[in-house]
Formats: sequence, C-alpha cells, structure tokens
Amino acid sequence: MSIHDVEIDALGGGPANLAQYRGKAVLVVNVASRCGLTPQYAALEKLHEQYAPRGFTVLGVPCNQFMGQEPGTAAEIAAFCSATYGVTFPLTEKIDVNGEHRHPLYAALVATSDAEGHSGDVRWNFEKFLVAPDGSVAARFDPRTEPDAPEVTAAVEAVLPD
Repeated sequence: MSIHDVEIDALGGGPANLAQYRGKAVLVVNVASRCGLTPQYAALEKLHEQYAPRGFTVLGVPCNQFMGQEPGTAAEIAAFCSATYGVTFPLTEKIDVNGEHRHPLYAALVATSDAEGHSGDVRWNFEKFLVAPDGSVAARFDPRTEPDAPEVTAAVEAVLPD
C-alpha cells in the first residue's frame, strides 16, 4: 500500500489527505517537543523551504512513545513548533509508530531498511522516511542523522519530481 492511501488526521483536526502528495517527495518524521533531538525541527524547516518549490514536503508526525517526550495537546504542539522553530510544514495528529496500536502510516514505512540494515520498529524520535513521488519508501535515516546531512539531501534530490 502507498502512503498516499493511508488515512490520518491533521494536527488541527480533519483529514491530512496524504493523497495530495502523489507526485511529490515527502520526508516523514516522527517528532517530539521535549527530546534532545528536537532542535532538528530547524533543519527540517530549512529542508522543507529549500525543496518545496521542487515538489517536496516534510511531514511531521508527533509521537509520545519515547519516554513521553511529546505529551502536549494538538494546540500545544502547534504553538511550540510555530513559536520555537517557525515550522510551516504540515503536522499530523499524534500517533503510535510502534507496537500494537502502530498507525497504518508507519506499518507502511517500517519494513524499509536504513543504510545500516535496520528495519522494523522506529528506534527513537526523529527517525526519517523518504517517500518517493510514487508513494514507495526510497530511504530511511537514523534519528541522529541530521536533516541537512549530505546523505539526506542527496536522497531527496534523487527523488524530486522535477
């Protein structure tokens, strides 16, 4: 199944409509506001701004499964992202990325291996999945890999639609 067919709500409510990303490259990232990796929001926003004109978006997916590092409400998460990091990329509702209640979006993502061969459960906040314009998962990056790392930007450029 393509991620374009998955139903998930937007952070502010209502459907996030992943079908709108058909034909675009998307970096799906499970995010958290109280994590040591939270400063990656700044680089994610920069990546989003740099490549958006070429058919790319970052999609932030709040998750509270890793030491309770995303405890806020939707309004609190939105306010934090906007005020602290100037986030303009879309955010979904808060979901589970692992376990019995894993959201179908992540069920479609986690079979993909990263460069070290890790597949399966998401290891921590800010694990990144690059989805190609056709909806296939093109790459997976470790949570500690910065969004502006050469391997991430090279992978994004390789799947841009134009």
